[in-house]
Amino acid sequence: MCRWLAYAGIPIAMDTLLFQPRNSLIRQSLSAQRSVAVTNGDGFGLGWYGDLPRPGLYRDTMPAWSDANLRSLAEQIRSPLFFAHVRASTGTATSRLNCHPFRYEDWLFMHNGQIGGWASVRQDVEGMIRRDLYRSREGSTDSEAFFHLALGNGLMADPVAACARTVAQILDLMAREGVSEPFRMTAACTDGRRLYALRWSSDGRSPSLYWTAGRVEGCRDGLVVLGEGRQSVMVLSEPLDEDASHWNEVAEGSFLVAEGGHVQVFPFDPPG
Repeated sequence: MCRWLAYAGIPIAMDTLLFQPRNSLIRQSLSAQRSVAVTNGDGFGLGWYGDLPRPGLYRDTMPAWSDANLRSLAEQIRSPLFFAHVRASTGTATSRLNCHPFRYEDWLFMHNGQIGGWASVRQDVEGMIRRDLYRSREGSTDSEAFFHLALGNGLMADPVAACARTVAQILDLMAREGVSEPFRMTAACTDGRRLYALRWSSDGRSPSLYWTAGRVEGCRDGLVVLGEGRQSVMVLSEPLDEDASHWNEVAEGSFLVAEGGHVQVFPFDPPG
């Protein structure tokens, strides 16, 4: 399973969260604390928004902990909204095109988890992706397939409804193929303004997910310093430090929406 982090708020240097905390995302790539896969070394990716509507993207197959370019970029780039992801493959190839986040126009998407029985349902899932969207599919992961299917289901207009419909469609295909493996996921997407996140599974055993809100003022002795107010929001696979007062667990079967520092979390219950 992978680890990921999404940030939205006042512009900060990305290394503030990716490298400086005691349990930073880069640390998690080498030794995750709340994941089945302790090491997440099958590539990494950054997606960030700057002066242009379309986000920047930097992905590579190297382990995140050993890429000096990643550290240099993270120190220099300040962004009000960015995604970061370290990958542990669940069976698809380790390639740059399979590294998260994925981009379509001004949207970013990243995912942790697995569609159970992917080899059995892959052809049917990909067959449901709208033709014009399928042309932009670059890799072979179930994560990117979910993103493109959700886009065709109206992700850019109504992310909650689109994700619910996409999950229901995949569950139906899994049932038809007699797949017994679970469908587990945490995912995040954004249009550069609002941040959306989902934690759901078919067996009640989703990967971990947390959120926090407050003004990010940096790190001190490996701890994230959060000031008063709600100028910033983080959604992430696991806490960046041991200060329990910072981190709120997203409940199983939940959808999160964040905008302007405000967070709403409500139940997610796809049909079927």
